[in-house]
Amino acid sequence: MSPGFQVRDLGLIPFHEADAVQRTLLAQVRDGQAPNTLLLLEHPPVLTLGANFHPENLLHPTAWYEAQGIQVSPVDRGGDVTFHGPGQLVAYPVFDLSGIGKDLHLWLRNLEECVLRVLAQYGIEGRRFPPHTGVWVGDEKVAAMGVKVSRWVSIHGLALNCNNPLDAFGTIVPCGISGYGVTSLTQVLGRSVTVEEVKPSLVRAFQDVFGLPVL
Repeated sequence: MSPGFQVRDLGLIPFHEADAVQRTLLAQVRDGQAPNTLLLLEHPPVLTLGANFHPENLLHPTAWYEAQGIQVSPVDRGGDVTFHGPGQLVAYPVFDLSGIGKDLHLWLRNLEECVLRVLAQYGIEGRRFPPHTGVWVGDEKVAAMGVKVSRWVSIHGLALNCNNPLDAFGTIVPCGISGYGVTSLTQVLGRSVTVEEVKPSLVRAFQDVFGLPVL
């Protein structure tokens, strides 16, 4: 495959459908039948429970969330529980890391760098918060991350809060980190910042951070 990545916009898509797309792509990228692919999308309301999920980080029973129209779905990425919903830009890069560095720690730091560059384009000073993965503005998290790597092809990725309501985060311990808040580009800037507005900035950040063209 020629170096670079393609971008596929899946729009608003249920979590399980996007997961199926990722797994098909994972096999294709791993076998050299498809290029690296950046999936951009939004999910209907869903809580995903990562490999390090602790039940006490759900503040209500599962049935309570489902009654609120929030799906609860275990997932094989790293990390704990997080929320996805409309107005949040989710990016799933299905990338072969053997071509850009076989280093999971570096991969996560580079995903953080992509978000930091998007924030910088809006004049927002984001930061990392070791040992936690993700991107923060002050003491509030603006982007969550969790990945899985299979034979050095990565799936899952990042979720950047754009103009999504933040209420649902108050019903969980986001990413298992207590005592800190969650924010969005809209909240930081005091104006509506849509997913559609942010998508081109994130694609450019991927191009710059990984030194790869869009195919």
